[in-house]
Amino acid sequence: MRHFSVINFVLRGGLGLAVLLAVLARPAHAQTPSPLAEWQYSSGVQLQRLFEPHIPKWQVEIGLGTQFGPAADGLARDRVQGGPAIDIRYKDIAFLSTGEGLGVNLFSFRHISVGAAISYDMGRSPHVDGEALNGLGTIHPAPELKLFATTVLSKSFPLTIRVDIRKQLGASFGYVGDAGAYMPMPGSSAKFAWFLGPTVTFGDARYMNTYFGISHTQAASSQYAYYKAKGGFKSAGLGLTAIYFATPHIILNMNAAYQRLLGSAADSPITQTRDEGVVSFSAIYKF
Repeated sequence: MRHFSVINFVLRGGLGLAVLLAVLARPAHAQTPSPLAEWQYSSGVQLQRLFEPHIPKWQVEIGLGTQFGPAADGLARDRVQGGPAIDIRYKDIAFLSTGEGLGVNLFSFRHISVGAAISYDMGRSPHVDGEALNGLGTIHPAPELKLFATTVLSKSFPLTIRVDIRKQLGASFGYVGDAGAYMPMPGSSAKFAWFLGPTVTFGDARYMNTYFGISHTQAASSQYAYYKAKGGFKSAGLGLTAIYFATPHIILNMNAAYQRLLGSAADSPITQTRDEGVVSFSAIYKF
């Protein structure tokens, strides 16, 4: 079978439907905070709108995956997690995804879409890294209300830009958001596609203090001195997503990301390392 790069497909005026469906494979976990970029949970969706205007009524993908990454932001210890990978979409209206949560597209067009979703933050246990977090208490898992917008520049230059802002309905009760971009890379084909792009993450003072600050109470019961984290940039990084279409129904997905903590997150006494990486693998069945 002849393979053409995604860029060549674009210059010829369209992408193969197989590639467009394949890029909907998702990471197995929406583990936030996580070095995985927010765009990696939705990679390819806006491209499908641009190149395939007739969206199928139902798109259902179910599988299993595993993720290797830091036990918590700033900690040097890594851990392995496994779980389901689910992505269900109804027309261009609603979706349920382990990566993106439960959401709706408030409006969507070929080049731009805006939506809202309920996602979740996994929180942080004080027991994930031995004694490092002793005395800091538990950050309980919490839902997040997310607003997001995605746009593609053009068919001839399919750079996709995504921004989101999330309000935590628990945990810190603060705001956290991301801005990122990605595009299909040369060498992509009807059997294989890969995407690469940068991302930055920012949080308000409530969010940053919850994850990286040390209150007077925590200082009295832990090994750390009082530390007040400020709002601002939390991290900057680079994400890579690769998808292999093994059969018309079986998709193998790999995601990798690197981020470097910035500002108050980098300077926090909790932070053992400013550099973090994660890699995840999943096997998906597309109905």
